[in-house]
Amino acid sequence: MTTTQPPGTPLGSLPPREHLRLGQIATVLDVVIPVYNEERDLEPCVRRLREHLARTFPYGFRITIADNASTDRTPEVAARLDDALEEVTAVRLERKGRGRALRTVWSLSEAPVLAYMDVDLSTDLNALLPLVAPLISGHSDLAIGSRLSRGARVVRGPKREFISRMYNLILRGSLAARFSDAQCGFKAIRGEVAERLLPMVEDTGWFFDTELLVLAERAGLRIHEVPVDWVDDPHSTVQLVRTATDDLKGVWRVGRALGTGALPLDRLARPFGDDPRDRELSGVPGGLARQLVGFCAVGGLSTLLYLGLYSLFRLGTGAQLANAAALLLSAVANTAANRRLTFGVRGRDRAVRHQAQGLVVFAIGLVLTSGSLAALDAASGTPSHGTELAVLVSANLAATVLRFLLFRAWVFPDRAGRDDPATPPYPSHDRNDRTRSTR
Repeated sequence: MTTTQPPGTPLGSLPPREHLRLGQIATVLDVVIPVYNEERDLEPCVRRLREHLARTFPYGFRITIADNASTDRTPEVAARLDDALEEVTAVRLERKGRGRALRTVWSLSEAPVLAYMDVDLSTDLNALLPLVAPLISGHSDLAIGSRLSRGARVVRGPKREFISRMYNLILRGSLAARFSDAQCGFKAIRGEVAERLLPMVEDTGWFFDTELLVLAERAGLRIHEVPVDWVDDPHSTVQLVRTATDDLKGVWRVGRALGTGALPLDRLARPFGDDPRDRELSGVPGGLARQLVGFCAVGGLSTLLYLGLYSLFRLGTGAQLANAAALLLSAVANTAANRRLTFGVRGRDRAVRHQAQGLVVFAIGLVLTSGSLAALDAASGTPSHGTELAVLVSANLAATVLRFLLFRAWVFPDRAGRDDPATPPYPSHDRNDRTRSTR
């Protein structure tokens, strides 16, 4: 069924979250089990999961077996379960890849809540209802089981424990991820979110989960974490070295795409809330306050970057040249960060123009800081390095205030004039944004 977006929803963004109308939906939850050559474990897993859902889940459900081009008897077992159990459906894919299987089945499913779990059922099934409940209630957009959050109980070898923790540290350091466990095979997503998010996810293998979560988090979607009880499967066929290599390649690819603004994440934006008062506050310049917070955060990091670069360049050159080089590099980074984080401009449209305008703002800052250094040299002759840094900090504070005013009024005027943080900075021209398919 196709419906237009609710009134007041910005073109291309998601509507406010709301509780699912469960009385009108036959199948609320679709749990996908991706398998490859699992003829031994598949049937006991599916029967155990079905019995658990029938006993604990109060709404209609379906279990979908996604066979990833198995070469053993897995397709026969899946077909037999499809015939024997009303709630079970088997889907055959002729190409391998867990991400490919999830994308295929989730894209075809009409259930409003989509989930998946590994066939070994390493995760305690008692976490399934807490996993999907926030999605049904409208509180969250995605939900993940976490083996690394407080309250989780995990049994596994030191090698897998080390690799898992190191991988999540890499995600935090390189992609600024805040979720605690990217690779746990126990996740769920709301259907309307999957409809928008899946076309943006390129990976078809094990990195699919991480890419999905990183893009969702960067778009401002809410990710609910459930601490789980998890027991390692000693017979797992996952190739750790190859998987880790592919994951690192994926981290580089996604980081580059986010850095260049190549992803239309504004299509995943949610309004602040479903209460009309959230968008009708009088006398409060919400856009200005939010931009000030973002600008100050970016400015603080830029100042640290600038001072570090200045100290580095000062080892081999004079104060004026070191100041100019440090200010130029930090200004480029500052403009890019403010463009994305403070003023919400995504994509490559006008990126060159914004950087050019940012360089003009940089020139003004250069005049202020260079003039301060020149005045210091004239006054004291040979100032100490600490005195130079103190003067530069003061000059940069003045330049920062002027930079914000110029950014808001000249460089990013379109975004600055809007009070609704969910409104995209530029109109979307995607014909599919005019309607959305409800599940």
